[in-house]
Amino acid sequence: MAEVDREFTAFVNERGAALLRVAYALAGNQHAAEDLLQNALAKAYARWPRIRGDAEPYVKRILYHDQVSGWRRRARRAEVPVADLPERPAAGDDSDLRLLLRDALRALPPRQRAVLTLRYLEDLSVEQTAAMLGCRPGTVASQSAKALARLRQLVPALDELTTPAEVTR
Repeated sequence: MAEVDREFTAFVNERGAALLRVAYALAGNQHAAEDLLQNALAKAYARWPRIRGDAEPYVKRILYHDQVSGWRRRARRAEVPVADLPERPAAGDDSDLRLLLRDALRALPPRQRAVLTLRYLEDLSVEQTAAMLGCRPGTVASQSAKALARLRQLVPALDELTTPAEVTR
């Protein structure tokens, strides 16, 4: 049992930061991302003897499925209370665009957000994304197109920043 604990701890130390970035992209805030990752790692630990050696895809699949299930279970909150107001960004900072994009991503349905995260943050192919989400490649392609079209509606400034080649890869 000690060997399993050492292997799992080494995996978390090595890949934890990358997995947290994925969880943050899905959850939209640090605390929810940490909770999402913690739950995924707990599930992975329970199955560690069977998944070790190829654990990262397994943990990512748990992250995606848990987040989509969470979206389905609870209503979204429009406001998130914070203790302190953030400082105003410096001139020329693209943080306004990032905030617009973050809010636009939150407005997407769960499957579309998961598809965009897998395709463009994780850089997976249509086929890999379909396998990860348990759907057909055509579903991934249509959900991706719909999500990108909706993002362009919500954040028109994105058209100025992207080229068709960047979006269709």
